[in-house]
Amino acid sequence: MNRSWTALPTLAGTAALLLAVGACSSASSTAAGGGDGKPVVVTSFYPLAFATSQIAGGAVDVSVLTKPGAEPHDLELGAQDIVAMTKARLVIYADGFQPAVDDATAQVEPSHLLDVAAAADLTLEATEDGHEHADTGAAQQGAQHDHAGDDPHFWLDPHRYAAVAKAIGLRLAADDPANATTYAKNTDAFVAKLTTLDREYRVGLKTCTNKVIVTSHSAFGYLAQRYGLQQHGIAGLSPEVEPSAAGLKEINDLVRTKGITTVYQETLVEGRFAETVATSTGAKLATLDPIEGINDKSAGSDYFEVMRSNLSALRQGQGCR
Repeated sequence: MNRSWTALPTLAGTAALLLAVGACSSASSTAAGGGDGKPVVVTSFYPLAFATSQIAGGAVDVSVLTKPGAEPHDLELGAQDIVAMTKARLVIYADGFQPAVDDATAQVEPSHLLDVAAAADLTLEATEDGHEHADTGAAQQGAQHDHAGDDPHFWLDPHRYAAVAKAIGLRLAADDPANATTYAKNTDAFVAKLTTLDREYRVGLKTCTNKVIVTSHSAFGYLAQRYGLQQHGIAGLSPEVEPSAAGLKEINDLVRTKGITTVYQETLVEGRFAETVATSTGAKLATLDPIEGINDKSAGSDYFEVMRSNLSALRQGQGCR
């Protein structure tokens, strides 16, 4: 894949990073520049890095705090990551998804932050039972809403991802008016791709004979809500929290009573509980990727390829004609 973003270096690369982010862009005395003189934008994890890279079109250097293949929920930041955040012209993150990033933003000049949670319209409450619940008060609370209790996986809904992309494009243009036309054009192109993807999902999942999906953890609530499915996660929002014996029994009973033939595991999460449910119920295992990062186990080299792989897996697993 031809990426224009890179993972931030390990401690061994601290000196190089400091040189890279210490240079100032000639366009602005407050904008930190990379080694090539371009402004630096730090993003917290893959979906934000991918969207920003697509929209920026090479006009900025886009870095990502979460290394490819790493599980982003439990990200730990090193000193060099904090330095990169404080020196960047812009830090793009989603409040409530990565506690370490949320904490570190306190050290960043507020005018250099973009929290996309409001644009994402996080209306599903994160719960321990693994099922999505609508947060009816979220829309009214707006920017003052505490997103820590919400499901943050907005990018699996192309509509929400498009809204976030538009927010990123507008912010890049505001910070860099000279390239505003480029950002607007690239944003429109990215949103058009998401619109096409949404159409493929609506058509592809319209005729599914079983609307209940059982997943390793509750990452697919927004996707399920958008396309008329009902998600049941073996684990809750955090893939690191092991399900209880009672929770496993509840999922097993659900699989049997609803005639579910497929249980979905993931790429970045250890799959023994999905395997346990499949083995005990006779269901098949398939993979649904929450696209929190891309690695050599991903069924594609970027967001769009993996989303289409997910659609294929859902069509087969849910009996879509």
